[in-house]
Amino acid sequence: MAKVDRRILKSQEAIKNAVIELMSEKKYDDITIQNISDRANVSRGTIYLHYLDKYDLLEKLIEEHIHKMEEICESTSALEFIDANLPWFEYLEQNYLFFSTMLASKKGAPYFRNKFHEFLIEEFKDEVDVTSSGGKNYELQEDIILQFIVTSYVGLVEWWLTNEMPYPAEEMAKQVGILLDRNI
Repeated sequence: MAKVDRRILKSQEAIKNAVIELMSEKKYDDITIQNISDRANVSRGTIYLHYLDKYDLLEKLIEEHIHKMEEICESTSALEFIDANLPWFEYLEQNYLFFSTMLASKKGAPYFRNKFHEFLIEEFKDEVDVTSSGGKNYELQEDIILQFIVTSYVGLVEWWLTNEMPYPAEEMAKQVGILLDRNI
């Protein structure tokens, strides 16, 4: 495995943090590579060394968070909803600026919201059972249940972040876990 230069990682982290900070302050379309460069304290050339443009930077940043959420799902797949939700809410809490900017502000990226929604549809798809006779979702349409659950989940996360996380991650995991158990 190739050794990664810590200076490269440090520059990339500074660039990612800079773009998130800037997005929390103004519309993405109004952000320039120069703004990112100034905020990250790196040259424009350094940014172009790692990213094609600001859109590539944002896309890679979003992909990185989606990938991390996939890892969380994989590592918690055998757990009950309450326990499986805790790493989620802790991750959201640890990355508050990113998620609040992407979901909870008008300056965020609709692209992220769509990717997050699609990701959750895939994750919840295996949880929905509309075939078990006598089950709580028997004869309901799977796509309607999925839209209901995922839209609620995204809305709840957005509410939690917009209100500056009024409940700790543990309480959110517990309450959301109970709600998921009741509805899936």
